[in-house]
Amino acid sequence: MKVVGALLLCWLTLVIESQGANLDFQKPEAQASEAEASKEACTSENPSTVVISKGNYMVGSVTFKGPCKSPITLHIEGKLKAPVELERLSSQDGWIVFQDIDGLQISGGGTFDGQGSAAWAKNDCRKTGKCNSLPINLRFSSVTNSKMQDITSLNSKLFRINILNCKNLSLQHISINAPANSLNTDGIHIGRSNGVHITDADIKTGDDCVSLGDGSQQISIEKVTCGPGHGISVGSLGRYHDEQPVNGVTVRNCTLKNTMNGVRVKTWPDSPSGVASDMTFEDIIMDNVSNPILIDQKYCPYGIQCRNVHIGNIHLTYTPQGTAFSECTNVRLVVSGRVVPRACFKNT
Repeated sequence: MKVVGALLLCWLTLVIESQGANLDFQKPEAQASEAEASKEACTSENPSTVVISKGNYMVGSVTFKGPCKSPITLHIEGKLKAPVELERLSSQDGWIVFQDIDGLQISGGGTFDGQGSAAWAKNDCRKTGKCNSLPINLRFSSVTNSKMQDITSLNSKLFRINILNCKNLSLQHISINAPANSLNTDGIHIGRSNGVHITDADIKTGDDCVSLGDGSQQISIEKVTCGPGHGISVGSLGRYHDEQPVNGVTVRNCTLKNTMNGVRVKTWPDSPSGVASDMTFEDIIMDNVSNPILIDQKYCPYGIQCRNVHIGNIHLTYTPQGTAFSECTNVRLVVSGRVVPRACFKNT
C-alpha cells in the first residue's frame, strides 16, 4: 500500500492504492495510513480529494469526523468490504460513518460491501421480538451541503444508508442491492433532516426501499426503482414522545415492482400527538405490488380523522385474477379525476 500526497493548484490529493488482490485496512499499519490520509484531508486549508483506487479493501469501522477546514471529495473506485464477523467491528452504530462535515462529495463508482448475509438470520425481530443492534453500511450524521453519487451499497448487516440531522444532502445514481430475505435492511432511512434529495436510485432490499422518520422535512424522492422490498414509507411514526413533524415530502416518477407495499404512511397505535403533512405522491408505476397505497395509523390516532387526504388519477388492477378494492377507516378523503378501484369502497 502507498499513500501519495500532492499539492496541485491549491488542491490536495491523497491516493490510496491496493497492491495485489486485497488491502487489509483492519491491520494496524493500514489503519494508520488511512487515518493519516483522512486527517490530512480534513485539516487542509484547501479543498482536498482522497482517492481509493480500484481493488479490494478489507475495512473495519471507520469514522470520518469533522468539522473540516475546507470541502472534501472522497473518490472511491474500489470495493470496500466489512468484516463478516460482528466482533471484528468496533462500533455497532455504523460501519462507515461521516459526521459533522460540510461540503462532502463522494463519487467514483465504488462499492461498500457490508457482507451481511451471516447477520440477517440473527436479526429476525418477528421471531425473537428483539432487533439486534447491527452496523449500518453508511451513516451520515450532521452532514451539510454534500452529495453522494455513483456509489453502490451492497449487503449491509442493517440499514444500507442512514441519514440523521443532515441538511442539503443529495444522493444521485445510487445502487442498493440485497436479497428479499435480508431482514430489517431499509435501503435509505432519513430522520430529522432537511433538504434531502434522492434521484435515479435502484434499490433492492428486504425492507423499505426508502423510509422517512420523524423530523424529515423538504424531502424529494424521484426516479427511484424499488423492488424487491417493502416500498416507500413515511414512518413508522409516533413510537416515541417528542417526535418532530414530517412535512414537505415529494415522491415522483418512481417505479415499484414485486414489493410488499407501494407508498405508505404508518404510525403506531396510541401514539402521541404528531403531524405528517404536505406529502405528494405522483406519477408512480406499480407492478405486482400487494398493497399499492396504504395509510396505516394502527402500526388516525383513535377518534381523530385523517384530513386533507387527496387522491386522483389512479388506475390499479388485480393480477392474475381477482378484484382490486379500496378500504378506508376514519378518513376525510378528497377525490379528483378517475380513480380505479373506487376510493374507500369495498365490494361485499
